[in-house]
Amino acid sequence: MIPALLIGKDKSTNLPGKNLFPIFGQPLMVYPLLAAKRAKAVDRIYISTDSPAIKKIGEEYGAEIIDRPAELGTKEALSEHVFVHAYQWMRERLPKGTTVELLVLLMCNAPMILPETIDEGVEALRRDPTLDSAVTVSRYNMWSPLRARRIGDDGLLHAFVPFEAFGDPSTLSSDRNSQGDAWFADMGVSIIRPRCLDDVMSGLLPQRWMGHRIYPLKQEGGLDVDFKWQFPQVEYWLKEHGLDRDER
Repeated sequence: MIPALLIGKDKSTNLPGKNLFPIFGQPLMVYPLLAAKRAKAVDRIYISTDSPAIKKIGEEYGAEIIDRPAELGTKEALSEHVFVHAYQWMRERLPKGTTVELLVLLMCNAPMILPETIDEGVEALRRDPTLDSAVTVSRYNMWSPLRARRIGDDGLLHAFVPFEAFGDPSTLSSDRNSQGDAWFADMGVSIIRPRCLDDVMSGLLPQRWMGHRIYPLKQEGGLDVDFKWQFPQVEYWLKEHGLDRDER
């Protein structure tokens, strides 16, 4: 069995209501939900939330609802804790003898995901049993660690990562592509083996649920929404993939 698990909480500190923000006439959360419904590999869909509105939408699409505990609805709660709670909840209620092969982890505020990408990740994990997970990544060379800065105690900009970490500083340049492509996990989907949640604290930071051996599902322009200025990028991406006039 391969279940999909979508998570989204009621109160967002950075952008309240983001999970329900209307994009092309549908709440943001509907897009990852539809991707899960249309993926050939997904057998069942769960939604972990404390939001009545998210629960209602999820039920309309046939998802099973997991009540997210109050302690996992705070700004301090990490996604990894929510995933672990939901996985334990569903595992306790599965019919006897049912085995979870893989889990498809989605987020209500990460709409850039296609069903065929989910199926691609499942196939990658089936081909190679040594992989822990397959996750969507987007290339953002303009945000390479080489370009990252921090404001020091002196009020001035300093390298966030010492330049020596990238090799010989004399080989560095202002060309954003000079150090190779910088791929970021864009939160579109994480397809993982159950063992990644059984021992989540041993996973690789910052998204421990991905384990260590992570297969990249390459796409362009993916992200999880936390700021209003990201909505135009969401609209562009959905339109580029023919989802601007999507129907249930």
